[in-house]
Amino acid sequence: MNPIEGHLPLRSPLHDILAPTSIAVVGASADPTKRGYKAMVGLIKDGYRGEIYPVNPKADMILGVKAWPSVADIPGNPALALICTPAATIPGLIGECGRHGIKGAVILASGFGEVGDAGARLDQAMMAEARAHGVRIIGPNTSGVFNLHHRLNLLALDNVKPGNIGIVSQSGNMLLSLALEAQHNGQVGFSTYIGPGNQSDIGFNDYLRYLGEDEHTRVATLYVEGFRDGRKFLQVARDVTAMKPVVVYKSGSTEQGQKAASSHTGALAGSYQMTVDLLRQSGVSVVQYSDEILPVAEGLGLLQKACGKRVAVIADGGGQATIASDRLAETGLTLAELSDETRAKLREILFPQASTANPVDVAGTSDANPSLLATCMEIVASDDNVDSVFLVGMFGGYSLRFAESLLGDEMRGAEAMVDLSHSTSKPLVVYSLYAPVKPPALRRLHEAGLPVYTSIEHAVRVLAALGERGEYLAQCAVLKPEKQTQATENGRTLLRQAQAQGRDLLEFEAKTLLAEHGIRVPVERVVRRVDELGEIAREFGAQPLAMKVVSKDILHKSEAGGVKLNLVGEAALRGGFDQIMASARVYDANADIEGVLVTPMAEKGLEVIIGMMRDPIFGPVLMFGLGGVFVEILEDVAFRAIPLSHHDAAAMVEQIKAKKLFEGVRGASAINKGALVELLLSVSRIVEAYPHIAELDMNPVIAYSDGYAVVDARIIVEEPQ
Repeated sequence: MNPIEGHLPLRSPLHDILAPTSIAVVGASADPTKRGYKAMVGLIKDGYRGEIYPVNPKADMILGVKAWPSVADIPGNPALALICTPAATIPGLIGECGRHGIKGAVILASGFGEVGDAGARLDQAMMAEARAHGVRIIGPNTSGVFNLHHRLNLLALDNVKPGNIGIVSQSGNMLLSLALEAQHNGQVGFSTYIGPGNQSDIGFNDYLRYLGEDEHTRVATLYVEGFRDGRKFLQVARDVTAMKPVVVYKSGSTEQGQKAASSHTGALAGSYQMTVDLLRQSGVSVVQYSDEILPVAEGLGLLQKACGKRVAVIADGGGQATIASDRLAETGLTLAELSDETRAKLREILFPQASTANPVDVAGTSDANPSLLATCMEIVASDDNVDSVFLVGMFGGYSLRFAESLLGDEMRGAEAMVDLSHSTSKPLVVYSLYAPVKPPALRRLHEAGLPVYTSIEHAVRVLAALGERGEYLAQCAVLKPEKQTQATENGRTLLRQAQAQGRDLLEFEAKTLLAEHGIRVPVERVVRRVDELGEIAREFGAQPLAMKVVSKDILHKSEAGGVKLNLVGEAALRGGFDQIMASARVYDANADIEGVLVTPMAEKGLEVIIGMMRDPIFGPVLMFGLGGVFVEILEDVAFRAIPLSHHDAAAMVEQIKAKKLFEGVRGASAINKGALVELLLSVSRIVEAYPHIAELDMNPVIAYSDGYAVVDARIIVEEPQ
């Protein structure tokens, strides 16, 4: 079972809507400036095979097609209506469509929830009609849809080639940009496009599910500004990515997810990084730059995956080989260690000055015979240490650069590469500086389904996406269900009492709940009166102690002067007690102070933070990173949606940029990463067992070579409903 459970239900109802056998165009027009005109042109020009029913009370014919005065007058029963009329008309038209049996409506008009209260009321009226009559809404405020394999082009885009890339984009201009880029590429085509608009009804998770089922779509590509139901999207994404690649470009972070929060975790959650981490946890390939969207979608659509991240580079120039190596390292890929047998085979065909280490530099050997590059690719592809092969240089341009007589050799090389792509499961990716001029050898590769890129950076990003997808699918194949934990009666009582009193758990209560589920917490005592300190001093002896204020009204104890360290003996404890009480009263004269918490000082180690919050978009999310006072400054953290798998927890620890500190520096011992992984899993299980935990902060947790110490813990309780 996947850590976030979710299985695609029965066939999506969007198939009937997005591949309709007939369509009504409400607001169809003969005016070229109107969307109702452009939609009619798109349908007619692309040869839509179904019946078209223009609806316009002022026209008998529109572009040679008989028009009807109203939806009710249409003689047929179309599955879809494109509504091109103003916002105020929409609720009534949705009711009319529903009564006529139309099951889906694409609403272009703006002026709904995005413009304020009046628009929100209009949106509510529209959705009331839609629910009453069983009409599904695409939009409103959508740029439109197309389904090129069914010749349904409601955007009237010219020269858009049918293909296997499905797109959902909250930006119509982004779709236009991708379409123009595809035209320039010449080989990339699209299956379905949907502009989700305001997502008043149908959301990203519904569209992703449809693309996952669509036989014409090999890769789903999404431009996302904000999710409506991120938790559901992650569930659907896990199912779809098991079948086909999903590429997402996320612009910024959701406004709802950026709410102010009272804990370190809350302050960092809702970030762009959190969204990216959660998407990748579900197998999504996230691209950072908009110009990577189409190259990565094309590469994944054609090649699907690599078994790992070990890349063999073959180059006909040292400079570009170095650039490729740099970019590979930056994206987490590695240069494959070629076997002795592979290097011996390369030496047999290359000049003596050629480098047979990875990257392989042919050093001029290919100048007189470019097809030799294909031979090199075949040799390294047969190496078990290689997961992908990357050809870098001027292949395709030898006949342009040196002599026309080399064209035959280049074409033979291209055919050999095509044959190799059919005989190996390892991705073959080509960067050529001649790609922009599209010489014959490169056109042959493109036609055969081998991606050719004009940018080393784009090619490397594709290789990274292929490797990430392969590793994700491999770990899913061996994923085991994680054990669950049950809430204890004592734990439930602590939360019920805090809820009844309108407060959060105090630090010692939070640690008590953690200890209930096997998390190691230090010995500590709550002191409410100064005369109790003598007994505390005798109990702990000469070891240095820490003292912290206990108050439901003081969250950040250090800021309030509520922490004293390295206290030894009764006199020091009494002095610390008095100073804490005085400082706390200055900080908040009305604070309800329960006393102080006394515990032995933790030994020095590496401070980390573990936290959880219930994000309004994605639900419960766990965070891990460097801890202490620098957590919000450095923001070196990783996020995963709860529940976690063992792989998720281990990946969080490895994701931290400062993870070299975990290995020990300047004589320090390496920390026990396995203990941190188990701690993360324990916290994940606790959050599942106690749904009333709204936020949880353990900061710092001090990591050691033999375990960890939970120095501070806070649990914020969900307000009673």
